[in-house]
Amino acid sequence: LRKAPVDKDAVALAVERLKPWRKKFGLPAPQIPASWFADFDAQLEAVIAEHPAAASFTFGCLTDHEIERLHAANIYVIGTATTLDEAREWQQVDADAICLQGGEAGGHRGSFTIEAQIDTVPIARLLAEARDTIALPLIAAGGIMDGNGIAEALDAGAAAVQLGTAFLLCPESMASAPWRQSVEDARGDATRLTRAFSGRYARGIQNEFMRDLADIESALPDYPVQNVLTGDLRAACAKAGRSDCLSLWAGTGFEKIREMPAAELVKTLWREARA
Repeated sequence: LRKAPVDKDAVALAVERLKPWRKKFGLPAPQIPASWFADFDAQLEAVIAEHPAAASFTFGCLTDHEIERLHAANIYVIGTATTLDEAREWQQVDADAICLQGGEAGGHRGSFTIEAQIDTVPIARLLAEARDTIALPLIAAGGIMDGNGIAEALDAGAAAVQLGTAFLLCPESMASAPWRQSVEDARGDATRLTRAFSGRYARGIQNEFMRDLADIESALPDYPVQNVLTGDLRAACAKAGRSDCLSLWAGTGFEKIREMPAAELVKTLWREARA
């Protein structure tokens, strides 16, 4: 994520609205950092120095020069797109593959603009739009929970699929106990998009914190500012074993989650897909 101007009025609004929540968990007023942003150039240099086989990027598109440097280090570059226009941008800068993130996906939207974060495109439609226009391998993501979903995406032109929510209850998952419990307890249409936790739209199971900040959601500071302001609050909530102000990220198909070791789940998913 590249450095951008910070709206001080939005920061002041967020700090004020977070006071009751911070008081509830015995937290003092948040510390305002000297800089809200990590050094993207330094992060990119670190990736190039480590030269992994592949690196994926989200929240924006790299430049031609940045792609060239990654390719010079023999790094396979994957970009994230939530619209056909975003996919075209990644194709224009010579990415190697594109992860298409449908609106069903849990967690943060990988969109370039606020409009694309809100106006979600289902993965089936996004894949249909991109397969005849984009010449790069397409990775389908968003709401895929079982072998049937995998097979449908591959039959529709995806070169691969990416699953996240499906693994939330695996023992290897880093999801906290209250997050796991919320996933198990939630029913029906329980997820929605919110900016309350991070300042960037993300899909999660609705809770008290999301409802409390819904009226000022659009006025909150952009990511990563709001994310910094709520970081210690979310940590305190998890430590207390509560879920009322946790970011309970989950995709729309969360009710199909199965609790088993990750390796067993992968084998099960592929067996289902082949069938």
